[in-house]
Amino acid sequence: MRSALRRDTATCPLRPQADSVKTARDVTRTTLGRWGLAPLCDDAVLVVSELVTNAVRYGICGPRRLDAQPITLILLRLSPHVLLAVSDPSDEIPTPKEPDFISEHGRGLHIVETYSTRWGWDALDEGGKAVWALFGSA
Repeated sequence: MRSALRRDTATCPLRPQADSVKTARDVTRTTLGRWGLAPLCDDAVLVVSELVTNAVRYGICGPRRLDAQPITLILLRLSPHVLLAVSDPSDEIPTPKEPDFISEHGRGLHIVETYSTRWGWDALDEGGKAVWALFGSA
């Protein structure tokens, strides 16, 4: 007997400003709760905070297309996984820095790596990139 795969998506356009981090956390928590995945919420909210913070801080710098959506949060559930992705118009490759545990900055991608099953990034055809983190929902 073949089990059915369940696929759900949610997207949220975000403005390139600091309060978008709270919006992304709220959307992530609400969406995962609606999908019955409350146990993932704390880790996913932490990771999405880091991804959106990086997009706001680094992804909006430099030239970008005027018609490009500045930042978009995408949540995709394809059982047994959940993928969180944050797209921005920057072509700059996200590179983890050597962690400096005294500094207030520079640990975001290490947090993403620690709390997700896997993470990475993909260039977008229309320019920019999507940085993603994968979680197991089983």
